[in-house]
Amino acid sequence: MTNIELRSDERVDEIAASGIQIIQSREVFSFSIDAILLARFPQLPGAKGKIVDLCAGNGAVGLFAASKTKAHITSVEIQERLAEMAQRSVALNGLNEQFTIINDDLKNSMEHLQDSSTDLIFCNPPYFKVDEDSHINENHHYTLARHELTTNLDEIFSLGKRLLKTNGHFALVHRPERFFEIIDTMRAHNLQPKWIQFVYPKADQPANILLIDAIKDGKEGGEVFLPPLIIHESDGSYTKDVDEIYYGEH
Repeated sequence: MTNIELRSDERVDEIAASGIQIIQSREVFSFSIDAILLARFPQLPGAKGKIVDLCAGNGAVGLFAASKTKAHITSVEIQERLAEMAQRSVALNGLNEQFTIINDDLKNSMEHLQDSSTDLIFCNPPYFKVDEDSHINENHHYTLARHELTTNLDEIFSLGKRLLKTNGHFALVHRPERFFEIIDTMRAHNLQPKWIQFVYPKADQPANILLIDAIKDGKEGGEVFLPPLIIHESDGSYTKDVDEIYYGEH
């Protein structure tokens, strides 16, 4: 590992048991289990493949994926502080040749990237629409990460359609309550959902995470609803399936 200077509010965490380290701070939005599940959900391309991580935050999804693939990973993040943290985390792990960090609005992504160039897109977008009932956090970093202030599903999937090669994959983590909207919007942009999984905090509680892997220009039909993924046992410990995702082979 390379020695990297940290700010006073920063710390270094390991992402699960991947051997990958990441710079985090309580002052900005840190990664959660959503990022871990997303990084492990789709099949990753080989060394010659190209991955784009949209709404990348501090780079957790791409960094975790890098523990399983040598494909080139481009992370796009609008917040300068988070993009800069991601860049230092990349350097910390000696992954500079595998990563490109783009600090820009998603709307400007095509100024940096090429049409039909990408094998896999990851996206952990803001989950919440902005309306009169929105509970906006006073912390600007958290607000941008959680609410659709600078982008929305239509813009994200439109960009995905442009970036992906035919039969390329778009892997998304989101909230179950927006499931039908997500499916309709994906299909409107020639992204056909194929693998769908609902994630539950405990077996007796409603799902709170949604994972979807869609294929660009895929045929309708043949959708696979994967078995439900339960995060915690009744005593609060991780289930065997989650232990395997965090610490074992997947």
